[in-house]
Parts: sequence; C-alpha cells; structure tokens
Amino acid sequence: MGKARRKDRESSSVCTDEPKLYLEEAFLERKLPDIDLRVLVDLPAGLDYNEWLASHTIAFFDHINLVYGTISEFCTMSGCPDMTGPQLRTYLWFDEKGKKTRVAAPQYIDYVMTFTQKTITDESIFPTKYANEFPSSFESIVRKILRLLFHVLAHVYHCHFREVVLLNLHAHLNCLFAHLTLFDARFRLIDSHETEILHDLVVALKLLDGGGGTAGATVTSASSILAGNTNTSGGGDDNCAGAGIQSSSGNIGEPTHTSSIATSLSTGISTEHHHETPPQPPPQIASAQ
Repeated sequence: MGKARRKDRESSSVCTDEPKLYLEEAFLERKLPDIDLRVLVDLPAGLDYNEWLASHTIAFFDHINLVYGTISEFCTMSGCPDMTGPQLRTYLWFDEKGKKTRVAAPQYIDYVMTFTQKTITDESIFPTKYANEFPSSFESIVRKILRLLFHVLAHVYHCHFREVVLLNLHAHLNCLFAHLTLFDARFRLIDSHETEILHDLVVALKLLDGGGGTAGATVTSASSILAGNTNTSGGGDDNCAGAGIQSSSGNIGEPTHTSSIATSLSTGISTEHHHETPPQPPPQIASAQ
C-alpha cells in the first residue's frame, strides 16, 4: 500500500522547464501592504553586520527547511534522480575534500540541511556566548549556506511547484523567495550565475528595479501558516504575514534562538541576534563595599 502511494507520488513529480507554472499570473498574486521591502533587509544602525547576517541566515534555513518538508514526500530518489533547477541546471555535491558527486535531489537536500544545521549550531562559527567572536571567514560561510539554500528553492520551483500549489502554499513560497532575493540584492552574497535561473520569477514578482536594487513595490515576508499561525489579516486568503526577522535570547547562560519571518507588522523589524550580552550588575550592588 505504502509502496503504491510512493510510486504515484514519484510519477506526479515532473521536472520540466515548460511551462513554468510559477510564472503564471494566478500564482503570482500576493497581498502587498504598505511597507517597503528594504526595511526587511537594510542593516539597522548600530547593529553588527555579522549579527545581521547570522539572524537572516538562521531564518532562511528554518523556513526553507520547513517549506521543503511540506513536499519532501514527493521528492524521491526515482522521481528526482538528479538535483536540478530551472533551465535544466544540474547541481553536483562537493564533499569536504572538494570531490564532486552526482546525487539524487533528496540526498543533495539532506546534505544541504545537515551541513547547515551543523554549521549554525557550531559555537565557533555562530557564537551565542558573550566574548565569543565571529570567525574572520564568517561571511564566506554565510555565502556558501545561502547558495546551497537557493539550490533547494530552485529545485522546489522547478520540480515541485505543482505540489506547493495543491497545498496552497505558493504565496508563502513566493514571500520567502522575495526575502532571500532582496537580502542578496542588498549584500551581494550569492553569485549572479547562481540566481540567474530564477531571474524571470524576480521580474514577474517585480522584486528589483532596473538597477538591481529593491523596487518600490512592497511585500511582507514569509508565511504565518508555515510558522503555525493561520489567523492572517487577509480574512483567510493567501497572505504574506508580518514582516521582520526576530531573534531573541533567553536567560543569561541559557540562550535560546527564535528566528521568525512572521513577526507582527506593528513591531517592525526587531532583531536581537542570538549572541549573548554581558550581565550588567545593578547600580546599588556595584557601588556597595
């Protein structure tokens, strides 16, 4: 029974460049509240650049992993024998020794998620303790993570957008793609050779102006439904929920990470990265002898 169902799912997943379902106007519809996309990605005054990269990178991982999880049962070894994207792009996996290997899409994506999870939980790379510094290679590590996560998005659009539509999650996928695209446009973190395969979607969603900067069009970011909140302001319609990246620390000594792209619009972008701050003694204690 289970095998028969898996066989049906495999046959329903067809990776083809034509037609591109994700470019059809019916699936480009989004609710666009009056908030400039640039407020989502511009580095706030006084905030460390690496902190900003870290907060967004963790959020991108969480949400792309979540989106892929909704359609992962349709991404099988036989249905997706290669890791492909639009324009018949094929991705090869490079191991720690630099050896490239052709692997099936689910295996490739498992490698991506495992590598990213291991990296963002490594205290020496994504520090959470006070006095632990970001490594000098931090930006290059972020570049690699975002490039790999982009590959996952490209594969979902190329091979599994039909399933995304059937699950009524296309508006949320588009919001996530918009956020990553604008973050990359702001900080130039992913090579244009990588992103060009979805440039037609960037144009269709009107994300960038002619100069490559953020457009005047507005959008909120990512999926309250995927974050577990189905009470959106759209009266039940597909909606991009509140904008922002929010990361907050727990009690000192026990930092917790909450990275969400589904923060209330009324709070704007509240970003306290997971990097722990030093304890401040109360004035009366500090002055006591």
